Amino acid sequence: MSKDPLVFLPGFMCDGRLFWHALLEFSAKRTVIVARLNGATIEDMATAVLAEAPPKFALIGHWLGGLVAMEVMRRAPERVSQIALIDVNPLSETPQIAGLREQRIVRARAGRLDDVMLEEIPSGTLAPGDGQQQVQAVMLEMAQALGAEAFEAQSRALMRRPDQQRALRSTKIRAMLIAGEFDTICPPRRHEFLAELMPHAEFRLILSAGHLCPLEQPEKVTNALCDWLEAPLLLK
Repeated sequence: MSKDPLVFLPGFMCDGRLFWHALLEFSAKRTVIVARLNGATIEDMATAVLAEAPPKFALIGHWLGGLVAMEVMRRAPERVSQIALIDVNPLSETPQIAGLREQRIVRARAGRLDDVMLEEIPSGTLAPGDGQQQVQAVMLEMAQALGAEAFEAQSRALMRRPDQQRALRSTKIRAMLIAGEFDTICPPRRHEFLAELMPHAEFRLILSAGHLCPLEQPEKVTNALCDWLEAPLLLK
């Protein structure tokens, strides 16, 4: 088990509140850092993370943050001891989705950020139940805190993102793939494929959760991360 610092990379239009439960759990035991996703591309964001991160660290990324985590690992594998990817899709953007993002950018800049966020992460991508409205409320609060400019920058980063499958195939560190069972943005079956693609990866399905599983089932996600962190590191 390593005691390396943990670097958390929040998902699209999210901040540290996405990982609130894990941050509380791990901050008593080791250094934890929530990195900001600054830049116009995944590559720019990875550069910013590497500039601020400790010399050696474990990475935890959700969706956009997971894509940045993949790029960080590809670029500086000697600095990343372990990686956990939550609700991710390593494939490049399709033209159809990119077109929708362009439309949403215009509307976000016109003051309709809440509306476009509810289109980006609609209720159907979250677990059904009484907690759904609370999860959506936190999602909208995080998005409003970041604002329309961040929405545009992060949307364009997703539109331009590279395909990371080749980099994942050559991964030499322990990895955890985590997905919510109701996530249709980054479906569980894609994480199962990634777990098979990566040489030292484990897949964990989070029941009663969707695309925002760290908010929907915080204890289950934290427990999965604990298992990942407590396992012995691989000898390189």
